Amino acid sequence: MPFRELFYTSQDGLRLFARDYGSRTSKRAPVICLPGLTRNSKDFAALAERLSTSRRVLCPDLRGRGRSEYCRNAADYTPANEALDIFDLMGAAGIHRAVFIGTSRGGIVTMLMAAQRPNAVQGAVLNDIGPEVEIAGLKRIAGYAGVGDAPASWTEAAFRLRMMNEREFPALTNEEWYAFAHRTYAEENGAPKFDYDARIGALLRKTLEAAKGEIPDMWAQFNVLTAVPVLVTRGENSDILSAETARRMEMRHRKLQCVTVKDRGHAPFLDEPEALAAIDAFFEQF
Repeated sequence: MPFRELFYTSQDGLRLFARDYGSRTSKRAPVICLPGLTRNSKDFAALAERLSTSRRVLCPDLRGRGRSEYCRNAADYTPANEALDIFDLMGAAGIHRAVFIGTSRGGIVTMLMAAQRPNAVQGAVLNDIGPEVEIAGLKRIAGYAGVGDAPASWTEAAFRLRMMNEREFPALTNEEWYAFAHRTYAEENGAPKFDYDARIGALLRKTLEAAKGEIPDMWAQFNVLTAVPVLVTRGENSDILSAETARRMEMRHRKLQCVTVKDRGHAPFLDEPEALAAIDAFFEQF
């Protein structure tokens, strides 16, 4: 495997997992990649291998996802708890400061970590996420997260993803839909299965219902990031990060760079040529 397996324990006793790429003794700034709501460390496999040629890269499975233990209480699936888990990961890995790549929920966790411990965040790549989240996109995600049964085959898994996402990702090939399926689902006896606790989706639906359309913004947390370099990668067809919010982020953070990824919705895979070019240039400074 191109990575080492790293297991550590959260403050509330969960056994959590992370992929550990690259040299632990590299002088370059380490990277921590945080995935989306129901996603996992597999999403960053190609990017982690690319970055780990010169630096250490950690790709955790957040609690209740991938190979990390599920919460006993579903109410414990919160960005605040996930931020504490990543601080625990940094302690277990002997890392005091890192550059973060956060996709969607992972970007929210990154902003929370910056607000709680500013010196821990050396820079950030926010992948299709910002201080304001579009309610339409959240409702769309809530409509499928943890709903129904797992697909019966990998062909069905790829087909489901295509039916749900083809409008926002119109240029993907059949092979790319299959690859997307293998990143999305785990495998059990040769068939796909959900790779996250279905209660995460139920909690999102409950939270949206209680919010009654009023989603609190995170401009105060984002303001802390104005002290460090930030790159935003936004899907051209995103329904989570609007073009207007991205524009306001650029106005608030004068040194922030925003790259729009063509033919992508929420969220870019970070293997697109324009995303990779921006990421490579961004990491030259660390």
